[in-house]
Amino acid sequence: MQLLTEELKQKLPQLYSSENEKDPMVWCKFFTPDSSWTWYAIEFDGTDTFFGLVDGFEEELGYFSLAELQSVRGKLGLPIERDRFFKPCRLSEVRKA
Repeated sequence: MQLLTEELKQKLPQLYSSENEKDPMVWCKFFTPDSSWTWYAIEFDGTDTFFGLVDGFEEELGYFSLAELQSVRGKLGLPIERDRFFKPCRLSEVRKA
């Protein structure tokens, strides 16, 4: 599965463009099917770096890399996937779930 489509690249705002928004849009979700880590993308630099919510050992806002997402494997060796059924929503909605 392609983690980031051209369509998503066009939709994701540039890094720092939504930093003054109290409740920015989350555009896509990545997850490990064989562990509990999830990444929610809010912004993208157009090449490799995302800003968004990372839900792993803790839940925190920060930066993560497309290259890292493509190379990481979960406990059973499964690659990270993009949730094809995720609908863009506000960050507050993701945090409620």
